[in-house]
Amino acid sequence: MDTRTELLRQAEKLFAQRGYDAVGVQEIVDAASVTKPTLYHYFGSKRGLLETILGDEFHFFNQLLREAAYYQGDLPLTLRKIAIVFFEGARRNPVFFRLQLALWFAPRASEGFQVVEKYHREQFDLVEKVFTQAVVQHGNMRGKQRALAASFIGTLHHYVGLGLNDYATLDAQLVEQVIKQFQHGIYS
Repeated sequence: MDTRTELLRQAEKLFAQRGYDAVGVQEIVDAASVTKPTLYHYFGSKRGLLETILGDEFHFFNQLLREAAYYQGDLPLTLRKIAIVFFEGARRNPVFFRLQLALWFAPRASEGFQVVEKYHREQFDLVEKVFTQAVVQHGNMRGKQRALAASFIGTLHHYVGLGLNDYATLDAQLVEQVIKQFQHGIYS
């Protein structure tokens, strides 16, 4: 494994285990068996390292989400596809998912939140667009698109958190349960 990749791997692992703010540059370079100048050469700073970790992972994840959120007039199907992307993403890379969720729920002024915010905004915009498009078939949702997007993403994040902590299994059965529960509320 090359030095840059090892720095990314060790930093992601440490950030996910203990939180971005709790991990220092020295600890990262020690875990990767390199020196501080090596980290600064590749990433410029600890923040640059975090931006690279998140940028690489979110680029892949948000592309899958864009494809899943392509609305074709079937809201339950689209929501199911979105849920599958979240659950499969968490199963595929639990370290990243734990890290990005921790950063999303960090204080707004924190460096970690500031780095992750743009990626979560992109996700929110994609899901909100689905609900906006669905208003044509489901007029009762008009004016509620933002709240519905926030509720749906929040539900998915909650279940992902449960899955990461072994309180739930992120499988097809849970996808169906989540969609059924969510639909019951939005169609009434």
